[in-house]
Amino acid sequence: MVTSPEELATTLESTGYLADEGVATAAFLALSMQRPLFCEGEPGTGKTSLAIALSQSLKLPLIRLQCHEGIDAAQALYEWDFPRQLLHLRALEAGSERLDVEAAEQSLYTERFLLARPLLKALTTAPCVLLVDEIDRADDEFEAFLLQLLDENAVTIPEFGEVRAEQPPLVILTSNRTREVHDALKRRCLYHWLEHPDLSREVAILRRRIPGVGERLATQVAVAVRRLRELELLKPPGVAESLDWAQALLALNRDELDVETAAKTLGAVLKYTEDMERVRAKLDALLA
Repeated sequence: MVTSPEELATTLESTGYLADEGVATAAFLALSMQRPLFCEGEPGTGKTSLAIALSQSLKLPLIRLQCHEGIDAAQALYEWDFPRQLLHLRALEAGSERLDVEAAEQSLYTERFLLARPLLKALTTAPCVLLVDEIDRADDEFEAFLLQLLDENAVTIPEFGEVRAEQPPLVILTSNRTREVHDALKRRCLYHWLEHPDLSREVAILRRRIPGVGERLATQVAVAVRRLRELELLKPPGVAESLDWAQALLALNRDELDVETAAKTLGAVLKYTEDMERVRAKLDALLA
């Protein structure tokens, strides 16, 4: 295990994730204190990528739960394999003239028929990184459901009993702040707000993640993307879009970003036609 935020930053860099001091410190404390880390920020600031990089750099399995509206315990924790249970019950009936009903019922609710979903997998796969992605998309009931897991690293399955992690997973929760997450959940976590990287770090990310990109092109893309973020766009570009844009330019054998090429490749960095129309009218100023 790492012994300092600086060592963790170096470890993360080996995967291509360039963490600033704040991110490295927050992730190190989550590791050291065995506390969940709640990462909040605009889309594209590297929240999900942090969990992936931690998994890769620490050589731990990554278990991901993608939240969405209406997600419930059956999708996140476990389900019983009803078709196999039914076949098992029929086999018992066929093989015995006098079926012990109580024993048959007990045999239906064993690990053999338990379908583990991401949260249960995280408790039984120790150690690991558990990514609960976009928790702000889930509803209040699901947040409340998470509290026992975050408090005790355990869950209770009524028909089966308690499942407790031998070693707590490293839990990373992310939110794009489409709604406020309740204080009860935040209190159980360390908190960090992720900003878009500064210019020099974004250039470094581009050059690290895309080996073929030159200093001039990486700087032009990073500067242009920073200026796009200052506009009132429906979806400001994140680092992922910066990477896509640089890769698109390389695919067209460009070693610099000019107005004509930028106009042709805006689809790599902007995702709404309204944003593209607005930016096309300002390309000369953006690339000046």
